[in-house]
Amino acid sequence: MPALLQARGLSKRYPGVEAVKGIDLALEQGVCLGLLGPNGAGKTTTVEMLEGIVTPSGGTILYRGKATGPGFRQEAGIMFQQTSLQDYIRVEEALRLFASFYRRTRPLEELIRRCALEEFLRRDVRHLSGGQRQRLLLAIALVNDPEILFLDEPTTGLDPQSRRNFWDLIDSIKGEGKTVLLTTHYMEEAHALCDRVAIMDHGRIVTAGTPRELLRRHFDSAVITLPQQQLPPSLADRLPFPVHRVEGQAEILSDDLDRDLRLLLDHGVSLHHLQVRSRTLEDLFLELTGRQLRG
Repeated sequence: MPALLQARGLSKRYPGVEAVKGIDLALEQGVCLGLLGPNGAGKTTTVEMLEGIVTPSGGTILYRGKATGPGFRQEAGIMFQQTSLQDYIRVEEALRLFASFYRRTRPLEELIRRCALEEFLRRDVRHLSGGQRQRLLLAIALVNDPEILFLDEPTTGLDPQSRRNFWDLIDSIKGEGKTVLLTTHYMEEAHALCDRVAIMDHGRIVTAGTPRELLRRHFDSAVITLPQQQLPPSLADRLPFPVHRVEGQAEILSDDLDRDLRLLLDHGVSLHHLQVRSRTLEDLFLELTGRQLRG
């Protein structure tokens, strides 16, 4: 499938720092690509270059095989991490204002229905809840019926119910064949929404592929977890495999569950509250980018 948007050798340098280091990235028509990475990895800079907001220091960006220009901005929808709306403006007025900026627009009645804005159309935007505000900002990003949609951490700060509701909205957009670039710190969200993911760190793409491909490529083990008190250090030291302590749990990476469960029983370990799970995108993210807190 041909790439709708493609970056080749994309880089961005600021005084004293190279934020993005010559990355290649292809976003295919109708695909949701998740761009993941810790704080400071270069995600936002990359997205802002692809959106045409930041000028690259090097490399090329092609849209439908040609350099991006004014036509691209008419066909792109953007939902920023943070968006300031004019004070004292109502929800319906905000939608009409942004619709006036484009040659082609989607029927506002359809956007209002899709993003469930009916109940607060006449409300001042300053008085919206977090979930309501994000639904309005998504409607604004869709107002020009874009071919490609940029969503930069769209569900940060939302409660679980609002986040799931937002996932449903994104799924419906994907169902129309729209192309989506999503950044998120929620690995469950990336797994649920993204056809492909690319993980960035220190300004480079460290791995890319479908979630299933990446997990199969990097992992051949499962995770055994049980409460730490059931596996104290004195007992863990006698086991023939390492035990990791994570958030009150003892974790064991196992490539042979039958063998390792028998070993736990042989060493007198209680299996009460034991859980076995497959490796996840969060495991992969931490393995590739580390557990150190970033600013």
